[in-house]
Amino acid sequence: MLTFDDVFKDIGEFGRCQKWIILLLSLNGVTFSFLIVVFVFLGVIPNHWCRGPPGTSELREKCGWSLEEERNYTVPLEKPGSSSYSRCERYDIDWNATFLSCEYPVSLITNSSGDVLRTSCKNGWFFDDSRTTIVSEYELVCEDAWKVDMSQACIEIGFFLGALITGYAADRYVTVTLCLLACLVGTGVAGIVVAVAPVYPVFVIFRILQGFFGRGICVINAVIATELVGSRYRRVAIVVTQAVFSLGIMLLPGFAYLIKSWKGIQMAITVPNFVLLLYCCLIPESPRWLLSRKRIKEALKIAQDIAQKNGKCLPSTYKEMIIGENSSEEVKNPSLLDLFRRPQMRKHTLILMYSWFTSSLVYLGLILRLGIQAGDSYVDIFVAGAVELPATILGALLVDRVGRRRPFVASNVLAGASCLLAACIPEDMHWLKTAVATLGRCGITMSLSILFLVTNELHPTSIRNFGVSVCSSLSDIGGIAAPFVLFRLTTIWAELPLVIFGVLALVAGGLLLLLPETRGMRLPETVHDVENIMR
Repeated sequence: MLTFDDVFKDIGEFGRCQKWIILLLSLNGVTFSFLIVVFVFLGVIPNHWCRGPPGTSELREKCGWSLEEERNYTVPLEKPGSSSYSRCERYDIDWNATFLSCEYPVSLITNSSGDVLRTSCKNGWFFDDSRTTIVSEYELVCEDAWKVDMSQACIEIGFFLGALITGYAADRYVTVTLCLLACLVGTGVAGIVVAVAPVYPVFVIFRILQGFFGRGICVINAVIATELVGSRYRRVAIVVTQAVFSLGIMLLPGFAYLIKSWKGIQMAITVPNFVLLLYCCLIPESPRWLLSRKRIKEALKIAQDIAQKNGKCLPSTYKEMIIGENSSEEVKNPSLLDLFRRPQMRKHTLILMYSWFTSSLVYLGLILRLGIQAGDSYVDIFVAGAVELPATILGALLVDRVGRRRPFVASNVLAGASCLLAACIPEDMHWLKTAVATLGRCGITMSLSILFLVTNELHPTSIRNFGVSVCSSLSDIGGIAAPFVLFRLTTIWAELPLVIFGVLALVAGGLLLLLPETRGMRLPETVHDVENIMR
């Protein structure tokens, strides 16, 4: 029985046409990496202190104080003996009524017992103006500090919704390429509104929309890249799209360093989406998907075009190709139940869902950790991208030589063990702690590159977009949890997030032993094919 993998052997498994398409699709990986990592720069908390009550600005002009001198007179130290000023409190003094001279009012800032009179910041804050961030724009400090975490969680909420809805739409209602076009437009428009949002609620609403459409681009890219090449070259398609993701991470610190305004950074990562619209007409529909929808003539035409561009001829036996042994089992419209109805499909889906959740939580947690630890965040993010590039390439080489499962398990074990070890290293050995955490990031990056490949290989063509969407949506749950796990749990114990990351990754490594080896396997066309993989 002839299948589409057999047809690829005649029209070219990875010819000039596919290489050109993969290159175009990979450009989206650069812009998607911006969406994930840019918050390290957008959400920087600048140095800040309370504005004085009404009257202090007039007094500053009268006495010729600088802002620093006004801070000395209006803001207490964080605690006795500290050299840093409080960020959320000021002296409780009625400057209009009580303070008429330019001398330091020692007698007015304490009560009869000698306790310093403090109150919360009721008139806003002064921020270091060397660069602007969303924190200084919307005053997300003190009681509103949780909104910084929510800002990152919002784009992950958008990722979650986008993974489910766009994947389902691409499988059922519209063509894959049309869905890609809509997602590019949506990401660009939402990104511009985020940059000019006048108030915080508008910012978070359109950040959710930006994530919604951005995730759709990511899911559709991975599916198209996998379905347009032969089985021997699927790992090449995945490694190219993952490698440019790392390239985007390396480029982003340069933009952030040169552009001092968060609005400017947001615009810089958004405009490329409109440029990428120009090549959408060059991306063909997936012939596998068309066949799963019984659109034989369209699939035939696309296969013929690929053959001509590759300098090949379309085999005459193409029309005899069928999708599966039993066409009655073909899923006409994707359903969530299709992922859980059969035992093998159910097992694969649950394990992959957990792996996506863990990989995203650990990856994003380690990336965001770079923004709060000591060091230069620009250099740290660049190094993170530079380290991920060889990790992705190494993952691709291993899956081609030793299979998918063993390096998949080993990369999760490496990530988990590195996180636990880093948690045991004291802070005064910062270089060693950073090196071990970087090793963990290499492991989880390798795991993600293999996870993209395996998730596509273990879902049938009839519901591949939807299946990949559902599984990868758990990565967005992990992304939503990451900033809260990182920023909130560090107040309990600085190393607690690393311990959680390590345990989750080790558990994932154990579960992945239950998945089948897929190296050299034909892409399954129906759920029935998935059930017979182990045989």
